[in-house]
Amino acid sequence: MRDFLSERVRGIPPSGIRKYFDLVEGMEGAISLGVGEPDFCTPWDVRNAGILSLRKGYTQYTANRGMAELRALISRYLSERFGAEYSPEHIIVTVGASEGIDLSLRAVCDVGDEILLPDPAYVSYAPIVTLCGGTPVCVRCRAEENFVLTPEGVEESVTPKTKAIVLAYPNNPTGGIMTKEQLLALVPVLQKHDLLVISDEIYAELTYGGRHCSVASLPGMRERTVLLGGFSKSFAMTGWRIGFACAPDEIDAAMLKIHQYTMLCAPRVSQYAAIAALKGGFEDGFSSVENMRAEYDRRRRFLVDAFRGMGLDCFEPRGAFYAFPSVEKTGLSGEEFANRLLFSEKVAVVPGSAFGSCGKYHIRCSYATGMEELTEAMERIRRFLGKISRDVGK
Repeated sequence: MRDFLSERVRGIPPSGIRKYFDLVEGMEGAISLGVGEPDFCTPWDVRNAGILSLRKGYTQYTANRGMAELRALISRYLSERFGAEYSPEHIIVTVGASEGIDLSLRAVCDVGDEILLPDPAYVSYAPIVTLCGGTPVCVRCRAEENFVLTPEGVEESVTPKTKAIVLAYPNNPTGGIMTKEQLLALVPVLQKHDLLVISDEIYAELTYGGRHCSVASLPGMRERTVLLGGFSKSFAMTGWRIGFACAPDEIDAAMLKIHQYTMLCAPRVSQYAAIAALKGGFEDGFSSVENMRAEYDRRRRFLVDAFRGMGLDCFEPRGAFYAFPSVEKTGLSGEEFANRLLFSEKVAVVPGSAFGSCGKYHIRCSYATGMEELTEAMERIRRFLGKISRDVGK
């Protein structure tokens, strides 16, 4: 029997995040700092809205773009919270921000096109570019430069084949952000080379020490930006699978066409829940979001202090809910460190190499878990470092 598998699919490795999630699932007493999922439950009023929609029998398809009420609320939300102006007619409600990534890249990427990606960055970008027939080109982001994309780094990576660049800030896995000043410095390079920007802003609400700046809010950038967002991280709604994509006219139409043929629409029950999340947010000043962010901030500072106290270099994350310490001083790569830590102390972290070659000597630790577990995990890692030191001394 012939091999029916696509060459492109065969060449894509499985997710480096899920590997460690699967390993820890059946390990008694293990602590997982691996998967980036809020440990908060979806607020009750949001859950109740979904329950009520089911009780009323609202189980049908919606319009492909999503419910008009939800799109109007998303438009208001982006304008009031981040200064990004997109009309409801240019918003597609997606099955999580992940579908938005897929739609945007499929809409613009032809065979041979080069797409610039920050390195390190979320594991899905490069494989999706490859599935589209394009070529992912990684732009090195350094800890000493706060893991941001610099004008110089982008300029060096652009070729005549470059069509678009993915901005992923606040960043998974590093926790890096790009300030308004840093984005403004990048804009002339993007305009000079006529690049489309695909801006994944799923962690927009989770920044520490200042409000997130959307690249779409900057002069001249809305018409060349696809803005992606969602409810998973900011509203603790990962399992609801609800996001949104906003794009200029032609790209919006292309994304909608792909969405029509593949997904049709996001789940109606999740759309009702998202409506409740935004309505409640506008009414109470997004207090549940603020409360979550304050708790993440407390954990963030604890984790950074703990790693530094162990003698590990740790970049201070200013967004999302990940720490990205370097383990290079141990003499181990991130993958070696993660494997040995898991089986020695039953703590699961993700090797930085899962997010790109620049993460080779890093590990990603999610602090979207309780302080009790974080405290115990740090104690186990401290004990593990002691074992490594003794082994080296033998």
